[in-house]
Amino acid sequence: MNKSDFEAFLKPIPKAELHLHLEAVITTEGIRKLYKNKFGKDISKEEEDGLFSYEDLNGFIQSFIKIQGMYSSVEDFRIVFDELEKYLSNNGITYSEVFFAPSAFLKMGFKYEDMVKIFHEKVSEIKKKSGITIKLIMDVSRTFGCENAMNNYNLLKANPCPDIIGIGLGGAEAKGPAKDFEPVYKQALKDGYVAVAHAGEDVGPESIWDSINYLHAQRIGHGITAIQDEKLMEELKKSGLPIEICITSNTFTKKVVQQAKDHPVRAFFDRGIQVNINTDDPVFFKTTLLDEFWLCYHDLNFTFEEIKELVKNSFRHSFMTDAEKEAAVKSVEEAWK
Repeated sequence: MNKSDFEAFLKPIPKAELHLHLEAVITTEGIRKLYKNKFGKDISKEEEDGLFSYEDLNGFIQSFIKIQGMYSSVEDFRIVFDELEKYLSNNGITYSEVFFAPSAFLKMGFKYEDMVKIFHEKVSEIKKKSGITIKLIMDVSRTFGCENAMNNYNLLKANPCPDIIGIGLGGAEAKGPAKDFEPVYKQALKDGYVAVAHAGEDVGPESIWDSINYLHAQRIGHGITAIQDEKLMEELKKSGLPIEICITSNTFTKKVVQQAKDHPVRAFFDRGIQVNINTDDPVFFKTTLLDEFWLCYHDLNFTFEEIKELVKNSFRHSFMTDAEKEAAVKSVEEAWK
């Protein structure tokens, strides 16, 4: 089957995406709007091209932060949510758990409560217009240390929003060991929030162990260096702790794999480790969720039945209620037929 036929089949199938960064769905068209709002002029082609010229994870993070710096007010989040809706619709995604990282915006003087108000308005609007459910996970950020992460969490707790369900830990993994953030995770879990963590993306399996033992993370983002630790893989299989897989993103960082066909997701799946498929940062890595499933089929030899299981996993591994998960999995089966 060629890619266009594959995508034509898969697009109408209901899907969930669980590892997706809000700021990373914005297209070049959206960036141009942000830039003009901020600086009152059009962005040059040289500057626009430079935003996507990076060769490693730290370079990507710097570009990510640079684009965050183009926001001139909380109203700019409306542009981003409009782009998020287009991305989700174009990929047949009916449910998504999306990371948002407040640190840079708070440092720019944006008020958290103003951001959250717009988030809620746009999430509700998208649900009403497109029927897509969006839940948000605050990336408390390892980049700026534990004190900043706790300050972010305290804002979340002080400004409850039905769309924001928990916390995550993104940013430069090597600069912010997971165990340093234990106090934040302990408090969030105690308060009833969900907790996930990026780990094993750019650091060895010890980062995943720390996310399990210190953070008690309920899902692991990336987790690819688990392939280096037989004991850890057995633990993941036994516990059923889900791994959020981002193939294109991982081949970009080149920490474990250089090309898609060598990605450990195939070995994880065959081992019985619970995995789901995601994009991470679709615009930055020039990918879509449909592209990622194509890589599973074309480069990693997943059969159609196995791809159906991966699609079901996207709902099973979500923070939906059990009844919602059951209904979503049933909808996948019905659409597949």
